Amino acid sequence: MPARRHPTARQVRLGTELRRMREAAGLKATEAASLLGANSVQMSQIESGIAGVSEQRVRRLAANYTCSDTELIDALAAMATNRAQGWWEEYRSLLPAAYQDLAELDHHATFRHDVAVIHVPGLFQTEDYARTLFAYMNPEFPVSEVELRVEHRMKRKVVIEGPDPIPYETVIHEAALRIRVAGRAASRAQLSRILEWSEADHVTVRVIPFALDDFAGAGSTMVHLGGTVPRLDTVVRDAPHGTAFVDSEAQLEHFRKLFRRVQGEALPPEESRDFIHQLTKEL
Repeated sequence: MPARRHPTARQVRLGTELRRMREAAGLKATEAASLLGANSVQMSQIESGIAGVSEQRVRRLAANYTCSDTELIDALAAMATNRAQGWWEEYRSLLPAAYQDLAELDHHATFRHDVAVIHVPGLFQTEDYARTLFAYMNPEFPVSEVELRVEHRMKRKVVIEGPDPIPYETVIHEAALRIRVAGRAASRAQLSRILEWSEADHVTVRVIPFALDDFAGAGSTMVHLGGTVPRLDTVVRDAPHGTAFVDSEAQLEHFRKLFRRVQGEALPPEESRDFIHQLTKEL
């Protein structure tokens, strides 16, 4: 397959998992390449996501790596063959790659868990909220650049409001609910939007109030996207110079435990709705 100039995060992840499988088998890249009748350069391109790989080759590699995890092998084979281009492709030359990567990860996710401390989760944001946020964080942007980002963010909501929504659970700190990103009226509309979503069967909203004792999780903001098997989960975090995708087994387990802890400390869904309703009345 021809080399890609800019592999997506999903394509890179497939290559990463094949590399991890090879390393677990104790084989060098040159040895793995010989199994495919390829050379070390081609193997490196496959494992970095620069070159695609067929389902047949994925299964041949897994067999030679003596991998017995059939669910993982099937999931990787599906990743290799599913090359459908989604709505996000129209933004590929218009927005940074992370925007397309996030939308593609959302599209293939089996569930999504968010922890939001400072800002309302992106999937819940109204246009006014998102517009003000993008404009504030990037004051040099012309209106057209801000509107592109708002439009993209609104389209990402298809994963929870489309015909086949995924289970979505979010824990939101009171700080994110109280900060008036776009003024009083817009804040009231934003809280009302969250209340509307909290009533959906596939959506669970929990709140961490300021009054909670012994909560030290202010740095726990994250997005946890479920893979078709747990090993293919991805955690997305904001990094100093962009978006970071976390996928090592140890780190994934760390963030699973962190989410369960924050989830357990938050108010139950019904109390959370009452809490948000009270904040709306205060506005």
